[in-house]
Amino acid sequence: MSEPDAQLTLPVSERDHVRGNADAPITLVEYGDYECPYCSGAYTIVKEIQQQMGDRLRFVFRNFPLTQAHVHAQKAAEAAEIAGDSGKFWEMHDMLYENQKALNFLALREYAEDVGLDGDAFEEALEARTKQDRVREDFMSGVRSGVNATPTFFINGFRHDGGYGPEELLRALESAEL
Repeated sequence: MSEPDAQLTLPVSERDHVRGNADAPITLVEYGDYECPYCSGAYTIVKEIQQQMGDRLRFVFRNFPLTQAHVHAQKAAEAAEIAGDSGKFWEMHDMLYENQKALNFLALREYAEDVGLDGDAFEEALEARTKQDRVREDFMSGVRSGVNATPTFFINGFRHDGGYGPEELLRALESAEL
């Protein structure tokens, strides 16, 4: 499943954005980039798996913007974190992946308003880069955990080095439950 040294260096905690049962036997952590087309595909697969596994799965998303390849990835990650301050992280997360082709500043403001945020306050926070450090924390925890591409998944703290097609990822998750 993974190399012995390919472990999550920053344990899942209250700082994380979590979907699912806190006591779930399986925790899936994704390091992702909102502009990465592979992450967009993984987004759909993870949603499918969450439905199939229900309370047996806890899903955590951490930002890993690949800024050299994706010019809007950093701002999109910061936008999600700003939304998180108002309890709207997952709504913004979904909005970003579902509208991945449009991640410019004006689109981000529109998405913020669509999820119920004050557009002016959101824009001010985004321009002030209030979540730059938070995104960097996620990124650096990924680097320390051996992440070098997106998406990268960890299952119960160990990097999943296999594919992330629906059947293969589900099989890996279910085998971690045993």
